[in-house]
Amino acid sequence: MAKMTGDDLAAIKKSAAERQPNCIKVGMSTCGIAAGADKVYAVIEEELKKLGSTIDLKKCGCLGMCYAEPLVEVQVEGLPRVIYCRVKEPVARDIVRGHVAGKKILQDHIVDMQHKELR
Repeated sequence: MAKMTGDDLAAIKKSAAERQPNCIKVGMSTCGIAAGADKVYAVIEEELKKLGSTIDLKKCGCLGMCYAEPLVEVQVEGLPRVIYCRVKEPVARDIVRGHVAGKKILQDHIVDMQHKELR
């Protein structure tokens, strides 16, 4: 069997990203729920219904950033995957209306891949 190269791995990553469906994931571990993730989930669910959106809404576990809960990950076609931190109900509405429906990434509450808040 031939060794995989960096290009091979990049192609696999790109292919997986292209197959990833549009979805919103809300961190519903103990730390997330304690910070209000259950309320955030309910608001997102309600807003998606109002829009008639078919985007998948999922509950997921801890990402290891308990200090930043509630966390909401958004994957929408044509936009990069974004993780929002410290999401409260008003921000959850903005995520659905702005990011999902409006195809615009919200600048506040974003976490980069090194787990640092961007502001």
